[in-house]
Amino acid sequence: MLSKVEAAVRENILPFWQGMIDKENGGFYGEADFLGKADKTAAKGGILHARLLWTFSAAYGLFHDESYKACAAHAKDFLTAAFLDKKYGGLYWLADHKGQPLDTRKQFYNIAFGIYALSEHFHAVKDQSSLDLAYALFDAIEDHGFDSAKGGYIEACTGEWHSVEDSRLSDKDLNSPKSMNTNLHVLEAYTNLLRAGKDSRVHKALEGLIHITLDKIVNRNWHFELFFDMNWNSLVGDISYGHDIEGSWLLYEAALALGDEKLIAKVKQAALHIAEVTYTAAIDHQNGGLLSGCDAAGKVHSKKEWWPQAEAVVGFYNAYELSGERKYFDAAANIWDFIEKYFMDREHGEWHNELSLDNVPDTSMPKAGFWKCPYHNGRACFEIIRRMR
Repeated sequence: MLSKVEAAVRENILPFWQGMIDKENGGFYGEADFLGKADKTAAKGGILHARLLWTFSAAYGLFHDESYKACAAHAKDFLTAAFLDKKYGGLYWLADHKGQPLDTRKQFYNIAFGIYALSEHFHAVKDQSSLDLAYALFDAIEDHGFDSAKGGYIEACTGEWHSVEDSRLSDKDLNSPKSMNTNLHVLEAYTNLLRAGKDSRVHKALEGLIHITLDKIVNRNWHFELFFDMNWNSLVGDISYGHDIEGSWLLYEAALALGDEKLIAKVKQAALHIAEVTYTAAIDHQNGGLLSGCDAAGKVHSKKEWWPQAEAVVGFYNAYELSGERKYFDAAANIWDFIEKYFMDREHGEWHNELSLDNVPDTSMPKAGFWKCPYHNGRACFEIIRRMR
């Protein structure tokens, strides 16, 4: 499995994104169609560029390939030039293909990915300016996004840090003041930042967010609730299996970063409960892979998405490491085989975006775009390589 995973990231995923570099306007092209043809005038997302900075930084840290280091620097240059708000702080949401701001609102999810990426860049190349900027973004989240009364983090503000009417990340989301998704990725970002700098403020914030996640977001059935009001009342009954299995291992990594043995033991048990529920409910035994989720009535989503497959490989492998149960290793390996057979595009590079439940790719979906990037699948490869080595 190790050799197949390393080949996948170095021969299929990373070369595709190296081919997406925009040498004329900076950064990476904002979109590519099903066949991988780039739209050179597509708008460029802050999340996409933060995730590309993270991916190539992590790739350089793992493989020490100078071409990955150069790609990381290219991503950082555009992230700071096009998305960094030098007047009010934080990161913009969207720029045009030349790097001019199109949407200046401040989504804390987006800023969290900036922290995640910049702290990884510091870890990989020891660029102090990256760590300094990551701390500045941490301060922006803590100053404007933290709910001191009820804990956790709100969704968004305007560019000037005022309240915003529509705080959704996408059209798929509920317009709610808090979400699992934002809080999970703030947790992920703070985990990486704590590893990079060992800052006491980050330690305190991360510890609080782990407890909020266990107490308010993970429910009694070991699923992550998705959308909340300000008092942490859940607003929908849908289940996202991809976020469940992703959250299981990210929570454990966060606890490890804190180093509190009592909390590590508590989170370990939660991670195994979540993994077991996902293992039982979400694996498609008929057609393979992981189901994306279901609605409150239990109706399964009609498409299999690329990113839950990647997170399932890591999440189940993590459960295998924590429990020693062979079934989790087999689940990770089987889903990887499924990815190679149905999601991996060997002709054009990268992975298909979505499949039907019987594994037919949706040709209308982009190969690359605002949300489609090498973060989930690249990270899955990096995690498996590190763990299996």
